Amino acid sequence: MKRQQLLLVSSGLLLLIILFLFGNTIPPKKNMPAPAAQQAQAKPSLQFSDLLLEAKKGLNLEQSDRITRLENSVTRGDVKEQQLHMYHQLAHFWRDSAHSFAPYAYYTAEAAKLENSEKSLTFAARQFLDNLTIESDPAMQNWLATNAKVLFEKALEINPANDSSTIGLGACYMFGNISDNPMQGILPIRKIAEKDPDNLYAQFMLGLGGRKSGQYDKAIERFTIVVNKQPDNLEAALDMAECYELKGDKPNAIKWYSAVRKKIANPNAQKELDNRISLLKQ
Repeated sequence: MKRQQLLLVSSGLLLLIILFLFGNTIPPKKNMPAPAAQQAQAKPSLQFSDLLLEAKKGLNLEQSDRITRLENSVTRGDVKEQQLHMYHQLAHFWRDSAHSFAPYAYYTAEAAKLENSEKSLTFAARQFLDNLTIESDPAMQNWLATNAKVLFEKALEINPANDSSTIGLGACYMFGNISDNPMQGILPIRKIAEKDPDNLYAQFMLGLGGRKSGQYDKAIERFTIVVNKQPDNLEAALDMAECYELKGDKPNAIKWYSAVRKKIANPNAQKELDNRISLLKQ
């Protein structure tokens, strides 16, 4: 199997198992990765209006009527409070009733901007970032990272000493096609990891960065730090298994896929891992 095909298959397996294990009920719509030459062109751009229009196509008549009423619910008076209430209601609708990620994340972010608290801003930013790290479509990566970047920057204005927000902002540059210089994101995260090697969030993000750039040995070093400190961190263990597989080290890939297999109870995830292990043993 060619490296590009292996990367696609492994990443697809990783996404599927993460969804099984961590219960993301509104996963982002997945697309086939674009060829490298295409990704090297001008940065793609998505508008929320287009994403919202596409999401509305999946609504039934009752849901369409409800969303229209919510969108038009702001009247005269305390407009800010009404807007905040409307954004929360819209976010809950798209999450709980329509199961559509992009509008849910967008309205959660709009509410956070109005509240302007570090807690609400970082929560909203993480919604974008968590999906950014498993998204393969360049245009969607850019949209997710751009929105997360704004929120992390606002959170850092409130608390510049928050290392988690700094790491999140760096990850936007690493994974979001928002800069031609990935070191703009890597360096702040690396600085935090050097200052505090036990910052496992920084180690994990550097591992993801190494995997994305094809530096599998460096990625494995970072993921090893995480799983040594957090033996039950199945996401890091899966990422490490994938890196071993991508570098052609089948025995260690089998070892780590098997380690994850022993710790999960989800039958669907078990089946996917059994299939992967069987293929690697061939």
